[in-house]
Amino acid sequence: MTVAPNAPILFFDSGVGGLSILAPARAALPTAPIIYAADSAGFPYGTKSEDEIAARVPALLGRLVERYRPRLAVIACNTASTIALRHVRAALDIPVVGTVPAIKPAALLSKSRVFGVLGTDATVRQPYVDRLAAEHGADCIVLRYGSGALVALAEAKLRGQPLDPAVARGALAGLLDQPGGDRMDVVALACTHFPLVEPELAAAAPHPIIFVHGGEGIARRIAFLTQGQPWPAHATAGTAVFTRVDDDILTLAPALARYGLDRIEQL
Repeated sequence: MTVAPNAPILFFDSGVGGLSILAPARAALPTAPIIYAADSAGFPYGTKSEDEIAARVPALLGRLVERYRPRLAVIACNTASTIALRHVRAALDIPVVGTVPAIKPAALLSKSRVFGVLGTDATVRQPYVDRLAAEHGADCIVLRYGSGALVALAEAKLRGQPLDPAVARGALAGLLDQPGGDRMDVVALACTHFPLVEPELAAAAPHPIIFVHGGEGIARRIAFLTQGQPWPAHATAGTAVFTRVDDDILTLAPALARYGLDRIEQL
């Protein structure tokens, strides 16, 4: 398949969490044209049913691919990936990269053999997480906790709003207060929103904890899948696409610009 140099990479998330995936990808491929799509009308995904997400995500990605003709799509959302990745790959004729919880690196890094998986409610209850934990952390205690409040904290941070430190403390306590939690030394951030508030989580930790997520690995996967393809000679402004644009979305403009997304459009 011939790929035009200006064919973009499409990143998709329910909100702005996928920016934590976009940043390392942009560092690896600095001139890649970028479309960042957020389902603001459907946000948040973490509290939706599996059936809703499995129906909604492939339909939206189909419309986005039709409009923007990307060379590759990245589902920069753990919840959407664990539930809808199979459906999206069946529906699209371009490569699709998903985001999986960083359970393997967490298990490799944990010296105490106790690590946490911090995600949304929808992600931490997925059988996929069970399989990863069994495969890579069979000799570990794997603690899980779902926090919708931490998703909201990340969104507030990008809007420049004041942050309540109790939110990060509460999310970590959801893991630390479980049996064995006092020995937890690594946490897999299994929601793309959460690396955006890693400094707040680290500040709330009662002892040193290593936080891991999948951004660098996804950047390497994108680079591998697009190897040999032509890119523009110079970087261009990226586009942020929302399924609903209102004043709240417009407050994100300065943060989006920091990630190279200078245009805002509505799907």
